[in-house]
Amino acid sequence: MMLKTQASPHSTPGSDALLFREGMSRVAGAVHVVTTDGAAGRGGFTATAVTPVTDSPASLLVCVNTGSRSAQALLSNRVFCVNTLAAADAELADIFAGRAGLQGAERFSRGAWDILETGAPGLTTSLVSFDCRISDARVVATHHVIIGEIIGIRLGEQRPPLIYHGRHYHEL
Repeated sequence: MMLKTQASPHSTPGSDALLFREGMSRVAGAVHVVTTDGAAGRGGFTATAVTPVTDSPASLLVCVNTGSRSAQALLSNRVFCVNTLAAADAELADIFAGRAGLQGAERFSRGAWDILETGAPGLTTSLVSFDCRISDARVVATHHVIIGEIIGIRLGEQRPPLIYHGRHYHEL
């Protein structure tokens, strides 16, 4: 089914946003829980907008909505950890996406967490945890685009990853 191939001169910004969201729902992505801790408090959120930037120095890019409470804590703390989820950790993805009614530090009552070198929480069952310090951050439209230099990497067990596609979680 072809919805639209490009924005028409008569389309509204809202319809283009809907088309964009529908298109992105068809792009499979790994599911991560991004965590932070420090003077601004502990927080975390579920993200698929995570990508490598460079391997020298090793760095990742993370995008998060500017209205997110966890984003404010992450920016103030200047550290974060990207925890890549295994399929068995789908419940944590929902918790950190705000679908379980838990807020802030309460979200860490589920799962097994330890503290990494930066002070950010690391999920002990993650496939990999990237411990990062913010090296750059800027606002692009509705989101913070944050680049973190990787301070440490912890490899977890090799297990099936959690993937988000078609607005649902899947095991790969």
